[in-house]
Amino acid sequence: MSQNHLLRALHECYAENNGTQRYIMRCIFDREEFMRFDSTVGEFRALTAMGRPWAESWNSQKDYMERRRAEVDTVCKHNYELNQAFTVKRQDFYPGSIRVRWFRNGQEETAGVVSTNLIRNGDWTFQILVMLEMTPQWGDVYTCHVEHPSLQSPVTVEWSESPWGPSWIHIL
Repeated sequence: MSQNHLLRALHECYAENNGTQRYIMRCIFDREEFMRFDSTVGEFRALTAMGRPWAESWNSQKDYMERRRAEVDTVCKHNYELNQAFTVKRQDFYPGSIRVRWFRNGQEETAGVVSTNLIRNGDWTFQILVMLEMTPQWGDVYTCHVEHPSLQSPVTVEWSESPWGPSWIHIL
């Protein structure tokens, strides 16, 4: 009987309070993060014993590391300059039926909503990533509304601060 495993890399960009960008690459094996690249550190750091040989190998590859260090400019800064996005990631939920809606100042937004398909985690749970891409206007209040059978009532997350603040990405 064969065993299935999942190896994935999550690439994340963050707008820091001081106006800079931060890039993080998380390396995950079977739902456990084993290694991470953080642009503020500039190299891979092992988080588990499994990550040590990987981090040592990748950190020793000069060309590869130059590309990783450039991600903060080529991916993060470039995309933040083009637009802003509110992101909600809902993970490890069951059953797979879920409804995520976005509101601006109490009115539902449909334009600019981008979503992954429902992703099966392989352990009967699911995840989804839903973003609202827009140009934020000062004073607007953005709200994400999540409905799921496991919730007694919908979960609502509100953003009403500067787009350069730290809370543009929420994991529910």
